[in-house]
This record gives sequence, C-alpha cells and structure tokens, in this order.
Amino acid sequence: MGNKYKGVFTVLCTAFDENGKVDEVVLRRHIRWLVDDCKVDGLIPCGSTGEFAFLTEQERKKVVGITVDEVKKQVPVIAGSAACATAEVIEYAQYYQELGVDGVMIVPSYYGHLNQNELYYHFSTIAKNTGLPIVVYNNPGTSGSDILPATIARLAEFDNIVALKESTGIMQRVVDIRLLVGNRIELLCGCDTLTMEMFSVGVEGWIAAPANVAGKQCRQLYGLMVEQKNPQAAWDLYKKLRPLFDLFENSGQYVALAKAGLEMLGRPVGLPRKPLLPASNELRTELKAILDTL
Repeated sequence: MGNKYKGVFTVLCTAFDENGKVDEVVLRRHIRWLVDDCKVDGLIPCGSTGEFAFLTEQERKKVVGITVDEVKKQVPVIAGSAACATAEVIEYAQYYQELGVDGVMIVPSYYGHLNQNELYYHFSTIAKNTGLPIVVYNNPGTSGSDILPATIARLAEFDNIVALKESTGIMQRVVDIRLLVGNRIELLCGCDTLTMEMFSVGVEGWIAAPANVAGKQCRQLYGLMVEQKNPQAAWDLYKKLRPLFDLFENSGQYVALAKAGLEMLGRPVGLPRKPLLPASNELRTELKAILDTL
C-alpha cells in the first residue's frame, strides 16, 4: 500500500440541510476546504463523526459517492463500512468498491460484544469477500468489543487487511501489536490525546475527528513530528491543540463539537441528526475559547 495511510485522515462530517436531509452542496464545499485549504491526506466518509449509525443505507451510499466524485483521486477515500451483520458489511464494501473508494474502515459489529473468535470470523470473512484494502477500527468504547493484539496478528495474515486504527487509548497496545505483528499491518492513531506518544514510537498515520475544524493545525502537527522530526516544535503546537483534543475525547460529543466548531468558523454543515443534539451552551463556550487560541 506504500504511503497510502500516512498523514492526517479527516473523519468527515455529514452535512445536513435545514430539513435534516443530506446537503450535497455543503458537503462538497466542506470536502474542498479540507483537501485544498487544510491539505489533509485523506477523507473518511461515514465514520462515527459522519453519523453513519444514523444514516439510511441510501444516505450512506450517497455520502460516499459524493465524496469519491468530489475528491477525484486527489487524496484517498476510505469509506466507513460498519454494520452489525457480517453480510451487510460485505454488501457495503462491494458497493463502495464499485464507486471507486480506496479502502474501507470497519469497526466491530456493535452491540454484539463479540469474543475473539467471532471478531476473527467477522473480519476474515469480510477480507475474503472484497478486494479492497481494509482498515480495522478497534474502538471498544463504542463497539463493545476489543480486538486483542493476538487477534490482530491473526488478521494480519490477510493481504488486504492493511491497517489498524487503534483507539483504546492504551499505549501498551501499540507496542504489543508491533511485537506480534511487526510491519505486516500499519498502525494508525485513533486517539487524538495520544498523537505525540504514538508518533514518537513510529506511527505515521492519524485518523482525526478534530481535523474537521482544525485540519490545518493537525496537518502542521503531523508534519513537524513525523516528517520534519522536530519534536520540540511539535510539542509547542501540541500544547495549544491538546485542549481541543481533550474536549473531543472526554466529552463524547465529537459530532456536536465538530459541527459547532464549523459553524463558529463560518463554515456550517448543519445540525447533528437526532437523537444526537447540538452542543450545549457550556460546551460551545469552551470550544469557542479554544478555537480563538488557534
């Protein structure tokens, strides 16, 4: 896969109009800003920040199709393809492959609380039924299932399981996976508050929700730490960005915060879809104070 998963990948917000429908014009505008102005390295439509769980099947396909069409191969598009049933994930992956995505990102079957054998079956079956590169997304906080390093090592035997978005927030996991897997699978930072630590041990890809509102700064941090090997300058910038990362990670309101932040920047993409609610006044005040420092 070369350098395909190196850099900053934004988990793309889904734009809604005043009637709560997918807003194609605004979504395209947001994509162009992230790619042309913020210089992010890739986009992930229909991830958690894209509210995939609250979109219909047709809406998910529409959002991915718009993204692929607007990007036109300028940067990789990795489509969120998660679903509860293994067969449904495969259907999404096969459809997205026809659209021309560069890969799929898949979180474990949420609600199922899968054991390690079930997790292995889920991902290995998907790998056998799509030719697309697969980014495994380990986020037990949302999926209810934790993919342990030994299972990752088993999955790394598949040529098209190419990367792991690690979001447990446990640094030991990164080392354990590296010891077991070596370079057979690419590790990606999925915990914004551990970017410096993960970059320092050789992780070279970052999948970031805050990049919706701070794409330029996230890309600058990555450039300083990973590309320019300037940890002191990276640390100085990280100290400014860390309050934003903390707010996204610790509040759990990453969708509401991303959309509120874009509104504050004069780039509104609509409100979160119910049952998700807009950011509270307290969170908005805190977010505004942070954005004013960037």
